[in-house]
Amino acid sequence: MGSFIAEILAELLEWYLDIKFWFKKKKRRKFEKENNLPKKIMIYPSDKIEFVFIVLIVIIVFGFMYFIRPMINNNSTEGKLAEISEILENEKEVLGVYPKDLKMIIRNNPLRQNLIIDAWDNNFQYQLSEDGKSYVLFSLGKDAKPKTADDITFNN
Repeated sequence: MGSFIAEILAELLEWYLDIKFWFKKKKRRKFEKENNLPKKIMIYPSDKIEFVFIVLIVIIVFGFMYFIRPMINNNSTEGKLAEISEILENEKEVLGVYPKDLKMIIRNNPLRQNLIIDAWDNNFQYQLSEDGKSYVLFSLGKDAKPKTADDITFNN
């Protein structure tokens, strides 16, 4: 009940400020007309509040995108690495060997075209061991350079 009354009082105060501003603006326009002055830009108090809220929302959204997006990219890339590993294990089970090249798992399947590309639009790196019994699968990360801290590696 108390918050309802506070909201009503806030709304009434906002109306009061807008009406007070309207009279001030009307007086200013009359003064400008009498003295041949250009019209001054005048913004209602309620519009100023809305502008501040819009600016805050934009700052929050861009901040979210800047700080949270790298985590989302990492999770997306880790998911793709797990999916590729599963496909490679199926290849090993069916054919008896791992494929020599990562592009072989696509096999003209349009659903797998983007499977070998990480969240930063780099191709995943695939290195088959000399004996062909194991592999290392990794993403170069945001900097697209191998053997740096942002690399995401998957070993079988």
